[in-house]
Amino acid sequence: MPATIRNSLAWILDAFERDPTFVRKRMFSMDAAYIDARLCITAGDRKEPWNGMLVCTSQDHHASLIEEMPALQVHPVIRKWLYISQAHPEFETIVERIVAIALARDPRVGVEPQPKRSRKAALPKD
Repeated sequence: MPATIRNSLAWILDAFERDPTFVRKRMFSMDAAYIDARLCITAGDRKEPWNGMLVCTSQDHHASLIEEMPALQVHPVIRKWLYISQAHPEFETIVERIVAIALARDPRVGVEPQPKRSRKAALPKD
């Protein structure tokens, strides 16, 4: 039986535990935090650019979040979200700030997840 992959950045989601709407899920081999059914952040310790925290937001909010926290960058793969590598010297400070504003329900953080299509609906009709 293969060993379970451990995420050394799972601690980032601990602060969400006190929120009664918090749900933790796996996404892209990372841990994702949802509050009020909105995907807020993902955190993981894989190879770059998956080695840090992704801030789930819309491109409309990029400028204001980057202005407030210049260490945030547009993620090179998922360009609609922002990212900070755990190698960045301000990583923990930015994590604390993003978690705090997500828990405060700042509208800049969090996206509605796309509904999953059922496998049956995805099959071609005869």
